[in-house]
Amino acid sequence: MLDHLPPIPRHDMMSELLMGMRLYGVAYRRLRLAAPFGIGFGGVEGKAQLHFVAQGRAVLRMGTETRVVGCGDAVFLPRGEAHALVSEDGASIRDLHDFAAAPICAAVDSVSSCPEGTCRTKDTIIFSGCMDFDLGAMHPLVGMMPRVMQLGLLAERQPEIVPILEAMEREARTERAGFAGILSRLADVVAASIVRGWVEYGCGSASGWVEALRDPRLGRVLLSVHRDPGRNWTVASMAAEMGASRTVFAERFLAVTGVTPLRYVSDLRMRLAGQWIARDGMGIEEAAHRLGYGSQAAFSRAFKRVTGQPPGRIR
Repeated sequence: MLDHLPPIPRHDMMSELLMGMRLYGVAYRRLRLAAPFGIGFGGVEGKAQLHFVAQGRAVLRMGTETRVVGCGDAVFLPRGEAHALVSEDGASIRDLHDFAAAPICAAVDSVSSCPEGTCRTKDTIIFSGCMDFDLGAMHPLVGMMPRVMQLGLLAERQPEIVPILEAMEREARTERAGFAGILSRLADVVAASIVRGWVEYGCGSASGWVEALRDPRLGRVLLSVHRDPGRNWTVASMAAEMGASRTVFAERFLAVTGVTPLRYVSDLRMRLAGQWIARDGMGIEEAAHRLGYGSQAAFSRAFKRVTGQPPGRIR
């Protein structure tokens, strides 16, 4: 038994989770909307959506659920489901793509519902971002997140976010030179802060993953696996990291994470491989070597078994 090993601080596993998070904007839009307005956003698989209200207010409508988003507030939709922003109940909704878009700079467009020459100082101004969102090995957490995550109490719990929101509000209103580029970068920070706040303050119903992050002995195992996924991990070696027998470790791991230890390692490796090959342009042979496979053929078989397709297809 290795009970004398020092526990790993919970924030280390939290940092590991956030380090693996990939969240960056694909397309941004500055919306200037004159009441009454209604603008619909279709769902895009694998993309998240952020809306920040810089002036005025809007009502987010998703199915039968509605919530008010006031000036200076933001909402993050981690799964990017179809939704609409409206000025009031009963407002007719037009699809986003039905509006003319004028490019401001790369990846940032301006969209206005005001007839030309009729924009008013009291129009609602919203900065929206469509984002790639991936939590890496912890990606199952995305499915456990609420459909809508509102900034809300985060500004009170993390006051350092307030100056960022104030800067976004100023940039969106004043349209100074370079405002679109600055807004897009600040939007990424706000979205990441919303995700971090959700993780830090309980993760809602994702109790198993939270328990894994908070359990100091199990956290030691997870941290070791994430830092060295190519090691020849066995149930015995992972149990030794935890300081428990193989039986106790395997039962505890399955109860907390919902998967067996070896399945967890396999899923982690293939998710990392997918990122390296598809996004980073890494060669299949190099990915296989980094993940501890003796041959490219063995790696390809494992990849297809876990993902359902050969690694060459995601290239």
